[in-house]
Amino acid sequence: MKDLSLLKKRLNLKTGTGIIGEELAIKAGVLVPLIQKNDRWEVLFEVRSKNLKRQPGDICFPGGKKEAKDRSLQETAVRETSEELGIDQHAISVLGPLDRYIPSAKLIIYPFVGLLNHTTFNVNHHEVEEVFTIPLDWLLNSEPEKHSVLFHPQIPEDFPYDRIALGKEHTWRPQETVELFYHYKDYSVWGMTARILQHFIKLARP
Repeated sequence: MKDLSLLKKRLNLKTGTGIIGEELAIKAGVLVPLIQKNDRWEVLFEVRSKNLKRQPGDICFPGGKKEAKDRSLQETAVRETSEELGIDQHAISVLGPLDRYIPSAKLIIYPFVGLLNHTTFNVNHHEVEEVFTIPLDWLLNSEPEKHSVLFHPQIPEDFPYDRIALGKEHTWRPQETVELFYHYKDYSVWGMTARILQHFIKLARP
């Protein structure tokens, strides 16, 4: 490449907000739903159906994978919320986006905060066991429990050690992650949902 003008033009068009490998990852839109009950705001959560193959019985926000018919991740979040809670999409008002969450290289979650103009729901029991709410004031005054988890690498036999400086003497370090837990009554919110919830709470605090 003798002329760098094309490269410079492309670099100037970049915003610096992209993610390397983003085009290969599954993209999901989720909604942090707010509803008003007894003159106070509450956050709605779902308990996943125990018949699901992935994370049965876990607590989550409504949402799911982006489909070809969705024009945006916000539309994904609204559509999935409508389908899972059994309410009309027009009953959902999106306030705005939260930061993207990348739990792994294979998944990017796009969360949004929205208002629900319903307090009763006809939930899709193929996906949702039940729904419950936590008062926003309780969340604003709570800090999550934190528990560390260590992941140890498992190296396949055909790994090309001959191509790295120390070969088989290379030290593989375990990866540490901190899991958050919000415990309210009989419910424990943890994992990806707790991460998104913590981010939302920080923005919502006065």
